[in-house]
Amino acid sequence: MKVTIVSPEKTLFTGEATCVAVPGKKGRFEVLSNHAPIMSTLSAGTVECKGAEPLSIEIDGGFIEVARNEVSVCVEVRHSEANA
Repeated sequence: MKVTIVSPEKTLFTGEATCVAVPGKKGRFEVLSNHAPIMSTLSAGTVECKGAEPLSIEIDGGFIEVARNEVSVCVEVRHSEANA
């Protein structure tokens, strides 16, 4: 599935993933291919993309939208990582 992760400052990731795990406000959840459409707010924690280019990002919060095998994640990156 196509995944795009952005922060207010820049695009952090664009690519394909087999799974995206996020810290939802009511608990951590995973998005796999053909997931039902969903929008959710995110709390502080780790966003992980699994696939050919694995990625892990610590966030302070944000939101996620899933529709038609496309995952869009808008996050506020933890300050220490934003300067890296």
